[in-house]
Amino acid sequence: MKLGTQVLRFGVAGVAGLLVDLAVLALALRAGMNPYAGRVLSFLCAVFATWQINRRYTFHPAGISLWTEWWRYLLAMSGGGAVNFATYSAIVWSFPGVPYITTLGVCAGSLAGMAVNFAGARWFVFQR
Repeated sequence: MKLGTQVLRFGVAGVAGLLVDLAVLALALRAGMNPYAGRVLSFLCAVFATWQINRRYTFHPAGISLWTEWWRYLLAMSGGGAVNFATYSAIVWSFPGVPYITTLGVCAGSLAGMAVNFAGARWFVFQR
């Protein structure tokens, strides 16, 4: 598959992951979690969702056990996740009380970590 096609599909999977991220964070906040702990939970759910999409439609299964592939994917997404969480945290911390600030933070963080995540997925998890 061509690189451009993979980037586009990765982006579509990322949007799906963003929706999962936002939904789980909203539920976590309503359940009383703070915005940072809720974001850790929502990030893990989003990573699981994007792994399922990316392994089927963007890349091909890595040819290793699902368990190993999942842990490699989670590790690869951790680099972008760190960029993502730092961006989110800076926005939430800098603008307390602003309506929908957690939503804006999640969106900005997702964009900030996307390139790191694509590189990790393509060249570490699903390398061929």
